[in-house]
Amino acid sequence: FYLTPPQVNSILKANEYSFKVPEFDGKNVSSVLGFDSNQLPANAPIEDRRSAATCLQTRGMLLGVFDGHAGCACAQAVSERLFYYIAVSLLPHETLLEIENAVESGRALLPILQWHKHPNDYFSKEASKLYFNSLRTYWQELIDLNSGETTDVKEALINAFKRLDNDISLEAQVGDPNSFLNYLVLRVAFSGATACVAHVDGVDLHIANTGDSRAMLGVQEEDGSWSAVNLSYDHNAQNEHEVERVKMEHPKAEEKSLVKQDRLLGLLMPFRAFGDVKFKWSIELQKRVVESGPDQLNENEYTKFIPPNYHTPPYLTAEPEVIHHRLRPQDKFLVLATDGLWETMHRQDVARIVGEYLTGVHHQQPIAVGGYKVTLGQMHGLLTERRARISSVFEDQNAATHLIRHAVGNNEFGTVDHERLSKMLSLPEELARMYRDDITIIVVQFNSHVIGAYQNEE
Repeated sequence: FYLTPPQVNSILKANEYSFKVPEFDGKNVSSVLGFDSNQLPANAPIEDRRSAATCLQTRGMLLGVFDGHAGCACAQAVSERLFYYIAVSLLPHETLLEIENAVESGRALLPILQWHKHPNDYFSKEASKLYFNSLRTYWQELIDLNSGETTDVKEALINAFKRLDNDISLEAQVGDPNSFLNYLVLRVAFSGATACVAHVDGVDLHIANTGDSRAMLGVQEEDGSWSAVNLSYDHNAQNEHEVERVKMEHPKAEEKSLVKQDRLLGLLMPFRAFGDVKFKWSIELQKRVVESGPDQLNENEYTKFIPPNYHTPPYLTAEPEVIHHRLRPQDKFLVLATDGLWETMHRQDVARIVGEYLTGVHHQQPIAVGGYKVTLGQMHGLLTERRARISSVFEDQNAATHLIRHAVGNNEFGTVDHERLSKMLSLPEELARMYRDDITIIVVQFNSHVIGAYQNEE
């Protein structure tokens, strides 16, 4: 059962979104030209989420990818809420006071964020009042704590992540008289999500990462070739520092049971995440909440069982690792993507594919057939393929789509094999998950002229 190229394209393009930053937004010329994003589900429903917004009361742009597990509820909540927490953390004291006074007197609020959304990126209307009240409590506390100092972006990001996770936990413990909302806050807290978020303001790029999605910078070298710079570290068993951190936080007696089969307590792949209260709450609290919760929660086997060797919670944190990078003219783009992409592609290939796509210039490296015995016919095929690829780069109007096409359809020669792509995209839902994960990608393109001008001013 093969899909035709137009069918393949319609599947690949279903969730694509592009945003071009206006040349001059009235305040400052942006170092961001625009971004492309896309998602390809493997789970039904998809457990990944993405968000992008311009901060209206401070400068800067926020972009993020969120990878849910044990359902999509937590990823959905974090994708809706986290940017508000970050924006509020960055606001000056007088703006916070203005906002609080407006709420007090029932006046219209200053808009904090301008969202850039695909029609599929929905917001849960039912929970908006609850979410707003939690956010308001946060900014009221920030007003009370006013130290008079301007907030450091790194600190703001860390505070926002931790506070949102805390609120998710608290809302689930308090519950809600509305049974739909009660079930929602519990589903959010018992499922989990990783987050990788970028804040771009002028030449200052901050990446806040919790879990195993990744941020990577595409750099154009002087000879025109492309290289990749990692701007995040995976929080999982492959990261020795992360394993050490977890061990430091628990008694020596637990050392053997903390990480088993490369998973936290033998169960969870990421070592940092939002939600996942099964790895954070005491056993007593878990039992109390599940027992007093709605019946649907009791029927869910996942909420009932307690992880093995569960002695000194919390075992999991949502605290992000924040990396700051000063943009240079050679930094051409940023890729934020969930692990579904990185499981299939090396960052160096990602940098080259996106770089060549954005410039339309292909570095014609000699064809490498790495140890394969290739007949003349196959060689001819590869060269014809290469010629076709140069023209096919223009069929994708979106860099994230172009990358997904490669992630799913690449053959051993690193070129897109239509037959393979067609096979992978026609897999039924229950099989797709065995071959790949959900893939969510945001490609942010930088304005080198603006970045250069910033540097010259300094």
